[in-house]
Amino acid sequence: MGNLADTMQAITLAKAQEEFVLLKQSIATPKRQDSELLIRVEFVGLNPIDAKLAKQGFADWQYPHILGLDAVGTVVDAPVGVSPNIGDQVMWHANIQQQGMLAEYVAVPNFAVSKLPDGLSAETAAALPCAGMAALFALDKLQIKEGDNLLVEAGAGAVGQFAIQFAKQRGAIVFTTAAKSTHSYLKKLGADECFEHKDKKLLNKFKMALGHSEFDAVIDSVGGDNTIRNIELLRFCGKIACLNGLPELPPELLFHKAPVINIVSLSGAWLTHSLCAQQHMSFMGNLLMNSVNDGSIKAPAIVPIAFQADAVTQALKQQLQGGLFAKQVVHVANTIN
Repeated sequence: MGNLADTMQAITLAKAQEEFVLLKQSIATPKRQDSELLIRVEFVGLNPIDAKLAKQGFADWQYPHILGLDAVGTVVDAPVGVSPNIGDQVMWHANIQQQGMLAEYVAVPNFAVSKLPDGLSAETAAALPCAGMAALFALDKLQIKEGDNLLVEAGAGAVGQFAIQFAKQRGAIVFTTAAKSTHSYLKKLGADECFEHKDKKLLNKFKMALGHSEFDAVIDSVGGDNTIRNIELLRFCGKIACLNGLPELPPELLFHKAPVINIVSLSGAWLTHSLCAQQHMSFMGNLLMNSVNDGSIKAPAIVPIAFQADAVTQALKQQLQGGLFAKQVVHVANTIN
């Protein structure tokens, strides 16, 4: 393990609130437990959930709290005989209940990480977990198959970009909503039809594109009233995967459409203490990294963010505004390799 300092730098949240304040401070370097790896963090991928949690907090959090759920780093201490081991670069999606990843060192269960394949940059790997796993989880729940009409909401976001590509691999006909400036790129990713998300005639254009058909499935990453609209667009017994919870749904709509409603929650793997689900996230991490590494899936563009409190604060505020086309990745430390 070498001689690690007793303290390290971390970016902390003093209190969850609307106008949240982040601070870079010195805290104790963590010690790993028996089944954990001690990891030197190199990159942390930011996600909308990080910004929402900065405002709302989470049950049982201890403050000051460290934000960040997606990370890549190098193992510096590990139990004897486990894999990955010391010197390996790994990627993971962390436990929402515990302290986050915006720190120089973290302790993570060894079964929850995925080893980086040769040739994949650590910065790119840090942009994959939350968005890529959510897209895969949604497609698995929807049981997408060849010929299905799938609507991917917010296709220009990271979840949308992954969902479009993996859905095309499964043979779906993919429709997506996004700003018009991104349509050309999304079609290169595989989208069959792109629609301006603010178009007042959007519903009519959906109907024209679908002809006499309806959507077999929807990935709903927006939530609220959009969820109700999306269920209305489904065929009878169609499926919807909701990434932002559920609004109050009109009973007559549920009777009329009889939708299969799925909730996507990566955090549930940790909150339910499901070792199987945590290992499954590791398997999804391997699939994401290998798919990007072999060129069959294209990762979102990356915007580097400095490991400074003001830079991360500004980045999270941008997450709350929405409309990000690229992934923000915090550069915590230089890679060892």
